Amino acid sequence: MQLNSKTVTGVLLTVLILGVLYWYLFQPFRLVPERTQLAPDNGLGVAPPRAGGALGNRLVRLCPEALCRCAPLDNLSNSDFHLVAPDHLLYKQPSIVQGRTDVVTVTPWLAPVIWEGTFNPLLLDSIYKLKNITIAATVFAVGKYIRFLKDFLVTAEKHFFTGFGVHIYVFTDRVDEVPHVQMAPGRQLMVISVPSSNRWQEISARRMELVRTLIEEKLRDHVDYIFCLDVDSQFHGRWGTESLGGLVAVIHPGYYRDDRSKFPYERRPESRAYVAPGEGDFYYCGGAFGGLLQEVHQLVKICHSNFLDDAKNNIEAAWQEESHLNRYMWINKPSKVLSPEYLWQDFKPINPEVRIIRFSGVTKNYAEIRPNA
Repeated sequence: MQLNSKTVTGVLLTVLILGVLYWYLFQPFRLVPERTQLAPDNGLGVAPPRAGGALGNRLVRLCPEALCRCAPLDNLSNSDFHLVAPDHLLYKQPSIVQGRTDVVTVTPWLAPVIWEGTFNPLLLDSIYKLKNITIAATVFAVGKYIRFLKDFLVTAEKHFFTGFGVHIYVFTDRVDEVPHVQMAPGRQLMVISVPSSNRWQEISARRMELVRTLIEEKLRDHVDYIFCLDVDSQFHGRWGTESLGGLVAVIHPGYYRDDRSKFPYERRPESRAYVAPGEGDFYYCGGAFGGLLQEVHQLVKICHSNFLDDAKNNIEAAWQEESHLNRYMWINKPSKVLSPEYLWQDFKPINPEVRIIRFSGVTKNYAEIRPNA
């Protein structure tokens, strides 16, 4: 049987199409845009853009085994994203047209800003109770700062994640002076001995390194969230599940009404903590920050590395770890921002928009308690 030219052409075209489909589906590698990889050594927590754009124009071979190396979907953490509430829980109906109008409650990158009146404590606690989470807190009581530890611990028992599993890690050079405070069931106090210092700046700068070591050696498999807090502070009101997030920052009470030109960022370009004029979102506290364990680990790792790079060049950032933290969070935006309610200053009058003080730095004589003030 003879085939006419149209039939032959149709058969050949069908074979060609099937061949292309087979090559695409079963080839031993795929050509995909090369992804930007994390580059911790650049001090930003992100890699610089490649030539040709943010993703670059180069192509890489990706073998079938590489395509299967992702973590199984059922192993991915849902601690921050999948919020399950108990069935039949009764609480006040939420509204999207009524609420706080005197303050901003969301950042330009759509992170919530937490103020009194923007969350339901009953609902949030019920959601996180089901997760059986554990929260760690670190506090440094070095030198004469040991005097503030008892009030910190006593007030934390009353207000800091009450009803949840909490591990408080106290770093101190005066282990024998750590006060005994009765802890509620499921809450623990651990004391870690550290050397003293003749410069308070060194104590401040060393915190990032010590928190990193703590996470890597003790907390990795036992804690979900961690907060790093100043010891010369007290709790006055609830600090709970409303503060949980991936990377959590606290707005500094001294600058939240100011133009960013007045923020005390590190302004020397040669420093790894440098924030240029005209840049920056908010000024964040070094005395209170936290989030998911893996997020805080990345933060302290990068900040400590940047501090060491500065030290090699005989540079000490203007406000030590707080300067490096602000640089990091300018690039790596926090996923939740806590209002100044979460670290007020006792010597400041309370502004009208601040309806509650949850945590505050106590009034003190720095010349008396700092070794080289």
